[in-house]
Amino acid sequence: MASLSELRAERLKKLAALKAAKVNPYPISSKRNGDIAIILNKFDRLIGQKSIVAGRVLSIRGQGGLVFVDLNDGTGKIQALFRENDINDDQLSLFKDNVDIGDFIEVTGSLMITNRGEKSVAVTTWTMLTKSLRPLPDKWHGLADADERYRHRYLDSLSNPEVKERFIRRSAIISLIRKLLDKAGFLEVETPVLQPSAGGATALPFITHHNALDLDLFLRIAPELYLKQMVVGGFTKVYEIARNFRNEGIDATHNPEFTMLEWYEAYSEAKIQQKFVEKLVKHIVKTIAGDNTITFGEQKINFGTKFTRVSYLDLLKETGIAKPLTASREEVVARAGELNVKTEPSDTKEKILDNIYKKVCRPKLTQPTFIVEYPVDYLPLAKRSNKNNKLVDAFQLVVGGMELVKAFSELNDPVDQRERFAAQDKVKATGDAEAQTTDESYLEALEYGLPPTGGVGIGLDRLVMLLTNTTNIREVIFFPTLRPK
Repeated sequence: MASLSELRAERLKKLAALKAAKVNPYPISSKRNGDIAIILNKFDRLIGQKSIVAGRVLSIRGQGGLVFVDLNDGTGKIQALFRENDINDDQLSLFKDNVDIGDFIEVTGSLMITNRGEKSVAVTTWTMLTKSLRPLPDKWHGLADADERYRHRYLDSLSNPEVKERFIRRSAIISLIRKLLDKAGFLEVETPVLQPSAGGATALPFITHHNALDLDLFLRIAPELYLKQMVVGGFTKVYEIARNFRNEGIDATHNPEFTMLEWYEAYSEAKIQQKFVEKLVKHIVKTIAGDNTITFGEQKINFGTKFTRVSYLDLLKETGIAKPLTASREEVVARAGELNVKTEPSDTKEKILDNIYKKVCRPKLTQPTFIVEYPVDYLPLAKRSNKNNKLVDAFQLVVGGMELVKAFSELNDPVDQRERFAAQDKVKATGDAEAQTTDESYLEALEYGLPPTGGVGIGLDRLVMLLTNTTNIREVIFFPTLRPK
């Protein structure tokens, strides 16, 4: 079998031959009539008519004086039939000698149906649109290595129709979400990706530098603080589909660059948002999947019934921590060790508890489950619960063992918010790089008044994972973050 370099050298010779024959291998435009899908849809009415079709060559098969070529333009596939009596000898020879699988060509001819019932174009002339210099992956085996698939996603989507379909479905999901939020009266807005303070979430940021301002900036870890400033500014219902960046590990559900949907509604609260989230998620699942039940891995997940609600504290109690709120840090560290949950000296008690929850409790939550009753220090931007000021008015939605939604009644008391920021500053000073920091600009905005507000964040990559039965986040991000070779 010829090596890649040998195959490439052979194609370079063909490129030179085309140029020598006064053929431009990379013309500026195509004269095609339209998408192949449209032609196929109207084929019965177009039989016998002249048509100009363009696409990538996917196969070339010779049979006597005939050459059968499959063309695909991304919308559909059609057969181009080269017959000696229809095309002059020079054009046919030029095609046979210089066209390879992977090239883009344009063919002109009459539309016909072959004896075998194949919708085809009887070619009279052809034009090279793009000469490819590398062979496509093997038709039957494609790219077998996952790492190679991620690095060459364009080849992955060419070789594997299900991969292309997954990203088409991703687009449909995001379009549907926009439609639903727009219909509910939300305004889509944009907030900065480069931010002077990394706020809105507990995460380690990426740092960059702006030369003209001689200023270090952070890539956005969340749009939250800016979206709430827009609510302060009189925009009562806003949302953003934001690209976020967090300098964290990579695993089946985490990519350093990911897509998040966040929305904020004035004169609202967590309880109202919880009902809206359930309604929204159910509608998305039914519309996209066509059913209330989906398959995720080996699990059947039912969205047709009322979502379960459980206490975060009760889940922790099931791990052997009798009193999560009042237990000492030492007790929590000891229990973490027994459960093989790693701890760091800088970890707060709340962070260790959450790590226990993530390792021991969350993977067991397969069916849609709302988690409530979180400690105050766990969510420094959330309003305290009316029932217990040691808890916040918040919830998460977990599905298939993954956190899908995080939401809460937004803290709008600037005095309490400053104190909560100060507590986070102390945590960061002990070595926790993920802790939040005081944001004076945001505090100033709060002092002008933020109405009671409900806020929601949904991980869109994970939602797509669920709705495409994909258990690795890199399968739903076209260009996942990878270490360079």
